[in-house]
Formats: sequence, structure tokens, C-alpha cells
Amino acid sequence: MAEPSEWQRRIEGEWHGRPSLFDAAGTWQGYEDIRRSSVFEDGVTTYYMDGGLEGGGPLAGRFRLGAPFAFGVVDSDGDRIYTGPDFHGTGQPYGGFVDAHYYGPGWQVDLNTWNHVLPDGQTQVYSSTLYQGWAVVGCFNGVYKRSTDYDANPATRDAIERFLADETRHGPIPFILPTKERGAYSGTCELWGADQKPAGEVTVSIRLEPLDLLRTRHHVTWTGALDRDYTVEARRDGTRSFYEGPDAWGNAQAFGRANYPVLHFSDDVWKVKGREFMVDATPGMTAGETLTVVYELFRGNVLHAVLHGVLAWEAGV
Repeated sequence: MAEPSEWQRRIEGEWHGRPSLFDAAGTWQGYEDIRRSSVFEDGVTTYYMDGGLEGGGPLAGRFRLGAPFAFGVVDSDGDRIYTGPDFHGTGQPYGGFVDAHYYGPGWQVDLNTWNHVLPDGQTQVYSSTLYQGWAVVGCFNGVYKRSTDYDANPATRDAIERFLADETRHGPIPFILPTKERGAYSGTCELWGADQKPAGEVTVSIRLEPLDLLRTRHHVTWTGALDRDYTVEARRDGTRSFYEGPDAWGNAQAFGRANYPVLHFSDDVWKVKGREFMVDATPGMTAGETLTVVYELFRGNVLHAVLHGVLAWEAGV
């Protein structure tokens, strides 16, 4: 390829993050300090990831390695192919979001990585769910910031260090929605077809009606290029949640600020697999004002569309 793909241009530069590591039950284990970049040079794309694990508990022996990662990429806005040596698999972009499935021989896990570049172009919400066969063994997730002059500009280094300090405080925070305050997360999201082509915009509203400290009624509305409204009663049990009708049924597992739901609609063939990430949740009992969402929509067992965007909290609505 003579020119980089649209996705490759979207992720150019260096990205800095301090994603947290969680075990399969959602218990925080430690941090991964990462500088990563995807370099397009002479028609060849190579992905570099340099960093180390701090902490990790029982998972440290598996996820702490003694050398940086590097792997080739067949650059494309269709199927991005990861050619090793350190990761083997593929990823599919849908605008500012890529869904990647691959294997890491060093970590000895199968990974499902979701990277969502937010509309500011400088922030990336990241998660990698880690599998042994079909069983989840852990999850990395966090937020990254882009730089283009980190090594040369002291002001850039200071800004990145402040950001990483915030990620250090925020990483272990559990995903807990407001439990005594009505309100709604709402915003305009992009809809992409399974063919990876834009399919319009959808206004998303998640209106919360707390019932007690562990149960909240969710009234969800999608309008625009996709229309649906449904209500579920959500019950939280630690890092697990359960959606118990009347309009959809399912459950979720949270890893820190990120919640991973799967919902099956009542009397319908549709299923939703998603990630809801509180970017700015703070220590204590303060939920985030900003919720980034990615939902993959399945008709039966076939991917139909991908919906992603940023939602803002408004109390009292």
C-alpha cells in the first residue's frame, strides 16, 4: 500500500497510557505503563509497544515480559492483519473504533481488543479482554493520550505525566452508576454497518431510575438511523450486573471503570454486546460525567451494525 489507511492516519503518533490489569472476577491487580505507536514507513506498517507491568498479583508471571512488543500489520480499512512475531490475528475498523481478535504468544492468551478513538482525535479508550480458550482470565483497560513530540517538548511531557497520574488514581475505580440520583447519559453516536460503511447517526439516551443502592431501572432510547427503546431492571452484585427484563435479559462483568454487557431482547432476534466506560470517574462515590459506549448489534448470531460514541450526564431528567 503506497499510502496509509484512514485508520492508520487516525492512530498516527505515539500514545501514552497506564491501563489497569484485572483478574477474571474484576479484581484490580496492577498497572501497565505503555508507550505505543503504529509506524507506516516505506509502505510497511509496524506496531510497537514498550512498557512494563507494575504489580499484577498472581497474573504477574504471565503478563510481565522482559522485552518490548513489535509486530507487522497488513494495513487496511477492511481487514487489518497482524503478522507477528508478537501478535497474530486481525482487526476490523468501524470509523473511530476497531474490534481486534488475535493471539499473543508471550502472554499466552487470546485477546479481544477494542480501541475507540474519541471525536477529539487525541484520546483513545482501550480494553483487551484476555482468554484461555473460551474462559476469561483477565482484562487490561484504560485511556490513552496522543503525543507527537514527547521526547522533544518538556510541556508535552508534563501534560502526559499529569494525565498518567490521573489514570493511576482512576484505574481501579469500580463501575457504579448513580444510585440515589435520577438522570440520563445521552449523546449522538455513529452507526456503522457490518460492511464497515457509515450508516448514519443515532441519538442515544440511557435514563436511570434508581430503585435502591443495588437496583436501577434503565430506560434506553435510540433514535435516528436506528430506532429502539427498551427498559431493563439492572441489579448489581459487586463487579457483576444482571438485566432482568421486561424488555431485555442478560448480564455484565465490570473491570474497573469499564462495564461489558450482553443483552438479549425479549421476543426478538437481536442481541447487544457492548462496553460502557466511565472516562472521568473519580475516587470515592462520584460516577463519571462522561460515558463512552460501543455496542455491537447482532441479528441472531450475525453482526449487523456497530454503534459508538460519547454520552454526557445530565442529572434530574
